[in-house]
Amino acid sequence: MLRRWLGLLVSSVLLALPASAASADPPVTCESGAALNAVTGRCVVSVSAPAAPPANPSGRRPASYSSESASPACTSPFSGEEIPCRTSDGWWSRGWRCYVKALSPQPPRSAAVWQGHEDGAVYSCLSPGLIGTGLSQRWSLTPPAGPAAPPDPRVLAQRAVAAMRLRAVDVGIVPEPAPGRVGLVGLPTWMWVDAPSASSWGPVTRSVSAGGFSVTATGRVDRVVWAMGDGSTVVCRTPGTPYADGFGKRSSPDCGHRFTRQGVYTVRATSYWVVAWSGIGQSGEIPLQFTRSAVITMGEAQVLTTG
Repeated sequence: MLRRWLGLLVSSVLLALPASAASADPPVTCESGAALNAVTGRCVVSVSAPAAPPANPSGRRPASYSSESASPACTSPFSGEEIPCRTSDGWWSRGWRCYVKALSPQPPRSAAVWQGHEDGAVYSCLSPGLIGTGLSQRWSLTPPAGPAAPPDPRVLAQRAVAAMRLRAVDVGIVPEPAPGRVGLVGLPTWMWVDAPSASSWGPVTRSVSAGGFSVTATGRVDRVVWAMGDGSTVVCRTPGTPYADGFGKRSSPDCGHRFTRQGVYTVRATSYWVVAWSGIGQSGEIPLQFTRSAVITMGEAQVLTTG
């Protein structure tokens, strides 16, 4: 029976993105706490946007910055009257002064509205106070802030990844990484993913919901890169074929290597994942990688002669 000795997990990478946060608007100072609307002639309570936070080195505001009030009430900037925070046209964004909704399907990436961006999404912007030119399209990295705005889909995608509980592959290799087991230089070395599962190879799908919105993500291994410890690497697009005693000196059909010098080698198997996600009008991919290692010994056959 072929014996196998699993290596130790040496690294795993899972990034998480920060959620966007809304900041409250300070009230405008006036004697009565209200201001006269020039269109209706009525006094209405108004607010002004807070000062922007310090700019980063690129001169742009952080993606999490929002000038939207945390108040659930929505007021038309044109009539001064309260309006619904959500309609069939989307949610109300005070910063954009319109109802916002992610376009479905999204325009092609070659469209000018993307402004050269590869992430984020394009939204419709419908302003009820304008006639004829009240509908436009705009790009944004995150959903524009508003009392009824959906959550950032990238954050939900990261939560879906966390729910997958992805891990490194279990290493299958001949010669076995066990005390007293020695392979022969020049003979084929076989590598494979031992007992691949949804969490070590995929595919695995998870969905996460928040505030009535959901994002679905599916992850699978794209390739395993085997660093053989002798300076060479082997890229395998399949889990590989487990070795059996009946294979003898044959080479692996899909994931193998040959050592040319004797020695002790640390073999590292790095699995590269691609997690594709979609939801709330956006889609994207999250790359991940995990590594596990095993130590094997290679020797040379000794020829004995008698006098």
